[in-house]
Amino acid sequence: MSKKTEASDLYHQILEKYWGYTRFRPLQEEIIFSIANGNDTLALMPTGGGKSITFQVPALAKEGICLVITPLIALMKDQVNRLRQMEIKAAAIYSGMTREEIDITLDNCIYGGYKFLYVSPERLGTELFRARVEKMNVNLITVDEAHCISQWGYDFRPSYLRIADLRDLLPDVPVLGLTATATPDVVDDIQEKLRFGKKNVLKSSFERKNLAYMVKETDDKTGYLLRMVRTVRGQGIVYVRTRKQARDLALTLRENKVSADFYHAGLSHELRDRRQEAWTQGSTRIMVATNAFGMGIDKADVRFVVHMDLPDALESYFQEAGRAGRDGRKAWSILLYNEADKLKLQQRARVNFPEIDEIKRVYEALGNYFQIPVGAAKNMAYDFNLSDFVSRYHFNVMIAYNSLKILEREGYIELTEDVHNPSRVHFTVSRDQLYKFQISNEKFDAFIKLLLRSYTGLFTEFVPVFEERLASTAKVPEETIVKYLERLNNLKIIRYIPRKQTPMIIFTEERLENKALLISRENYAFRKEIYLKKQEKIWEYVTNRTVCRSRFLLTYFGEKNALNCGICDICREMHDTTPSQEEFEEIRKKIREVLSLNPQGMDIREITEEAGTPEGKTLTVIRWLLDNGYLITLPDSDLLKCREK
Repeated sequence: MSKKTEASDLYHQILEKYWGYTRFRPLQEEIIFSIANGNDTLALMPTGGGKSITFQVPALAKEGICLVITPLIALMKDQVNRLRQMEIKAAAIYSGMTREEIDITLDNCIYGGYKFLYVSPERLGTELFRARVEKMNVNLITVDEAHCISQWGYDFRPSYLRIADLRDLLPDVPVLGLTATATPDVVDDIQEKLRFGKKNVLKSSFERKNLAYMVKETDDKTGYLLRMVRTVRGQGIVYVRTRKQARDLALTLRENKVSADFYHAGLSHELRDRRQEAWTQGSTRIMVATNAFGMGIDKADVRFVVHMDLPDALESYFQEAGRAGRDGRKAWSILLYNEADKLKLQQRARVNFPEIDEIKRVYEALGNYFQIPVGAAKNMAYDFNLSDFVSRYHFNVMIAYNSLKILEREGYIELTEDVHNPSRVHFTVSRDQLYKFQISNEKFDAFIKLLLRSYTGLFTEFVPVFEERLASTAKVPEETIVKYLERLNNLKIIRYIPRKQTPMIIFTEERLENKALLISRENYAFRKEIYLKKQEKIWEYVTNRTVCRSRFLLTYFGEKNALNCGICDICREMHDTTPSQEEFEEIRKKIREVLSLNPQGMDIREITEEAGTPEGKTLTVIRWLLDNGYLITLPDSDLLKCREK
């Protein structure tokens, strides 16, 4: 038996043991073999394509630990929980953990047989992490959302640029970059920024043959949505831009007897979990949501995704639209727009890129908000309430938020997502010491036994604990549980970190005087130019009337020989080649206008593209005009022109 066959058998055994599958999806095994052979690899796989298996299987097949770098704390925690449910040792380090928690976690990764360490990119540059990672037996570095490392990408994060420094600490460890969306320029940039030894891209086609992309121009988006949900069966997601829209639209759907709920980052963690679970289980039909809804969705039978507003980029649209139809059955992605959306796009650009003086005012107010003196606070983290901040300093909320994001891109601060951190407990004494404490402090004995029965690992790591569950088990008020935990913490028997749910601001540099704060005009202009180009591409996509929607998107992502899908609104319109009398006259007028601007003649393809009219119907009109002598073909060519009057 060859080594490759032996390796393949091992990978299949791991796949079946932990995930219950007997075969890999297309491209998964090819990626696994590439990194197993020590090759830096960039893998492009569509949303829902099974990216996690491509690094989890080979990491489990080798000695050592896999570093997984991802910007999404909630996704990180979700992955760690899933691995632990499969009895695979995994841990995570992210903003908001105490130094003590990080210290214990890193020690466990060095000595405790852990297989996966998830880490946010901001943590990579800390001295504590760098000193410990060199002592780990790292078998693979996985970079999730790898497009974040490219300034050409739609979600650039400067903290990702630190990832390449790991290569100096771990020179012989291969790197796997993963992304679901990347244009050809971004693909090249990712490999350069991650310092690939040689270019190595493995990609599956982004084509979704079962997904019908549709764009509808309408001034009554809500009316269209109500008609659509009565026509298309099954569950769906409706994306909106604001929290108020999510709430109001869900209420409108309910008033029209459509089962719906709403979801956004402003809801409590518990409420978001309950609503997502209700939708996943099918008791809620439609989730109206901001883009906060999407991470960790594992639902294959979504029949439609509707966008009520234009996204900022085709990349984010493609990812969100791709949440429909993962089961391979027919599904719809519908984007609604009208002329007013063009103005909204322009307004959004102004809000997303505040004036530099405004950004500096926000920075100064931030320092005052936390009462930080100039020269202090480097690497310090602070709980942050955006609503309170903008209210106190009278900022427009979106101007303030986008100013903070620009300050983040310039490397002055980090703004974490709104993350739910449950309470954590770690025993600071040994089992023998705890036993002696229980004997001499009988009033704590029952509670300590409850803790030990309810949770494992309390002596080796910080373990998430849920006060309400302990209270339910013990049949006491939750306040009683909290008092026991606080008392044991004060007695130094445990270390108890109470739960909290809040975003955080981390000062990656000490607070500067405003005159010393440098916002690079070149970077600012560069990012704004990229943003505007992506907006233009969105508008081109929705106003396009001649190119198959799927082919338009695939071409944008670098698939040069994409075919028409046959099921999008453009393809369906092209198949209907008989224009009405009104359409006939409109198309005929467009053809004359186009040819009058090109008296040298044009071929049929050029006429159709320039006219911007449905291809099938345009061909029908051109044939009629040729048959009736209104158009002529130039000698020895395929060019057409109008017959001289």
